[in-house]
Amino acid sequence: MVSTHSPTAVLVHGAFADTSTWSGVIAGLEQHGVRAIAVPNELRGGAYDGTRLAAFVRTLDGPVILVGHSYGGVVITEAAAQADNVRALVYVAAFVLEEGETPAEILHRYPETDLGKALEPVLLPGADGEQETWLRLEASSYPRLFAADVDEAQARVLAASQRPIHAAAFEEAAGPASWQRLPSRYLVATADECLHPDAQRAMAARVAERGAGAHASHAVTVSQPQAVVDLVLAALEA
Repeated sequence: MVSTHSPTAVLVHGAFADTSTWSGVIAGLEQHGVRAIAVPNELRGGAYDGTRLAAFVRTLDGPVILVGHSYGGVVITEAAAQADNVRALVYVAAFVLEEGETPAEILHRYPETDLGKALEPVLLPGADGEQETWLRLEASSYPRLFAADVDEAQARVLAASQRPIHAAAFEEAAGPASWQRLPSRYLVATADECLHPDAQRAMAARVAERGAGAHASHAVTVSQPQAVVDLVLAALEA
């Protein structure tokens, strides 16, 4: 049994995904005796999601390594500024934002993919009764854009189980850049059709330790979980 005082890897999914996309990574980490927990991400915006994640992280005994995929990178950066037991950050094809920067700025600054064309709005009632706009990835475009290197049947399951993201999350300015003070690593998905690899390389250059690359789609946590496991283990060893 892994001691609760051993480092815990907390895994945070991004938009158009859910906790099941970490299954292979969890299995790989457990083989190395690493406690791993995948947490559901509400995808409402960095400040809200980050505060909720930080509250959960503070309930854990011992040091924590936060691992974020895609928009999950925004969330782990926010949470690390609010939880003192976070020791390192691992970004997987994820957003690494400067304070005040938005995900939309990154998406527009580098070569654009077809992601924007494949988003479909979903109107849902908010807590105050007003309608909110959420975005999901068209099921027909999902395999090509998000999971090109995943088995076709599995890609359809991912598309059917995806969680939509609040549209305003893309325009929300980031809080403190906690990656500037914490050891950080980055995994670039070099065949990504959602978040352009050039954008990923630029954000990887921001973190203290450059990390690695994998010839993978945006669904790298599913298609190449070992690449993610190796990067998390490197963070743990450091």
